[in-house]
Amino acid sequence: MSFSAEWLDLREPADAAARAEELLEPLLERLTAPLHIRDLGCGTGSMARWLAGKLPGPQHWTLHDRDPALLAEAAGRLPEGVTVSTARGDVTNLSAADFAGTSLVTTSALLDLLTADEVAALATACAGVPALLTLSVLGEVDLTPADPLDADLTAAFNAHQRRVEQGRQLLGPDSVAVAAEAFGRHGATVRLAASDWRLGAAEAALAAEWLTGWVGAAVEQEPALAPAAERYLRARLASCAAGELRVAVRHQDLLVLPPQ
Repeated sequence: MSFSAEWLDLREPADAAARAEELLEPLLERLTAPLHIRDLGCGTGSMARWLAGKLPGPQHWTLHDRDPALLAEAAGRLPEGVTVSTARGDVTNLSAADFAGTSLVTTSALLDLLTADEVAALATACAGVPALLTLSVLGEVDLTPADPLDADLTAAFNAHQRRVEQGRQLLGPDSVAVAAEAFGRHGATVRLAASDWRLGAAEAALAAEWLTGWVGAAVEQEPALAPAAERYLRARLASCAAGELRVAVRHQDLLVLPPQ
């Protein structure tokens, strides 16, 4: 899958506000500078921009992504005082050798796009390295005011998240549980914390873009919803534009601490 830089930039403030800062204290206890951080599926580099200033230096970030345009964008937007290199390729192909010398592995909104086998392989490849894996969807959405169609669209969207794509059974909302178990099999301690998006009038542009994609994916999964969903989306977008809609999209962050 690929994501536009415009979408990633639009969601960056909500991501930064959502990430679970309470997981940083136990992480910092395990890190010793200088640090080499590998950010998997880096996009435009939002994780590095959020995290670099919270970690001790000096720091070198290796940014991994399949999209060369996003890699170039990310490398040019990292905070001052850190060094950077890029690695283009599929993060599901990384091996233990790729993580040699790594101090920390990070991700944002990646686990739910993987399969159970891919998560297991990632846990094996970076066994022994702390990991901060953020913003995995839980399949729970709260919209205020409520609408009778909310539940049907949520169920259809979650089924879309769990779809089979090119022979790959995506985890979607099951990714947190699967990842916690996979890393736990290597003796790691896994801590979970909520990292929910909370969108109101100030985030109306993001809420509108998210709504459009959310409803579209649900209808793609359940075409019978299309007539009602079209009316629903028009009403929701109008409510969003008026600053009346509130949306909570549930995510969870995982902190993986290998045995000492």
